[in-house]
Amino acid sequence: MRTATATAAAVTTTLLGAGAAAVAIGRHAADAALRPEPGRPLPGGPRLGVHSVADGRITLTRSLASLRPGTYGLAAPGVHAVVGPVVPDADPGPDAVVRRLVSVTHGTLEPGTRVSFTPQVYVGNPRTALGLDHADVDIPGELGALPAWFLPAARDTWVITVHGLGSSREHPMVVMPFLHRHQLPVLDLGYRGDLGAPASPDGLGHLGESEWRDLDAAIRYALRYGARRVILHGWSTGATMALRAFERSPLAHRISGLVLDSPVLDWHATLRGLAKARGVPGVVLPLAVRAAEGLTGLRADRRPAGADPGVLRVPVLIVHGPDDALAPWGPSRGLAAARPDLVTLHTVAGAGHGAMWNADPAGYEEALRRFLTPLM
Repeated sequence: MRTATATAAAVTTTLLGAGAAAVAIGRHAADAALRPEPGRPLPGGPRLGVHSVADGRITLTRSLASLRPGTYGLAAPGVHAVVGPVVPDADPGPDAVVRRLVSVTHGTLEPGTRVSFTPQVYVGNPRTALGLDHADVDIPGELGALPAWFLPAARDTWVITVHGLGSSREHPMVVMPFLHRHQLPVLDLGYRGDLGAPASPDGLGHLGESEWRDLDAAIRYALRYGARRVILHGWSTGATMALRAFERSPLAHRISGLVLDSPVLDWHATLRGLAKARGVPGVVLPLAVRAAEGLTGLRADRRPAGADPGVLRVPVLIVHGPDDALAPWGPSRGLAAARPDLVTLHTVAGAGHGAMWNADPAGYEEALRRFLTPLM
């Protein structure tokens, strides 16, 4: 009997040890998935080799990323460039693709340079990148001052832009020329975890679940300094922040519209995608997701942003597509189907996460024009 008891105790100890190890692995994986890297492209995308640069063209390693339609940034340490569409008449061979080289913002592109595609086309600030006047402002937030750019214009409806995963407040500069042409003031927000902004208390990103309070602070700032109404335009987790702010802010009645680009509406799918992109092995992904839920409060029994279409009371434009591997577009389609009276879904094919404008700038801006015109 003593032998059986001892054996059972040993097995129990082993199982407890294995369980503790699994929990530790899961927490480590979740931490890797959720720890923000401000301004850096999301991991997991291919690093493409530069084959040649000549005559306003660049030849890159052939991949799904380098074949995507539209306009993108190329990022490497010390290098940023902008590439346009694939050159249709070029024949670089089966392993390469030729795209139009729009500009080299800084650094040097040389054969052998390894670059990543990014939806962040512009770097710097609105004045240096776009020639648009702006003011650097600090928005009082619950954790401290939040950096933002304010671009003045004639209308009293302001657009508050908020970036998402793998980008910075430079990302929304892609729509600033359009908004400026339509005389809409823009407040472009940097929030907790961004460069120059306070860190999240636990050092982790919460997929918009806590960050929305910084957007609420931006709404207060806009109304204090002249806005009568605001339109929230968010990408990725910034779109989730916009939904949360509309659901929870005491100033929600001053929000007249929502623009949601690649919204994160399925926590589990995005957590799995983030963990996988940061090298978490497939067998550990369920542990990582469970640990991330515990770390961030994104529990399975809590309602994700946008899960209840009944809370919507203002027009919503969702820009999303079937090729988004990080934020599946099924929930976006569901939200649009549930509220056709308020929600317009603009579908973009061939676009990665947060890159709907990049894949089709003209189509994106036309959808935005149609949506914003009655709200101006």
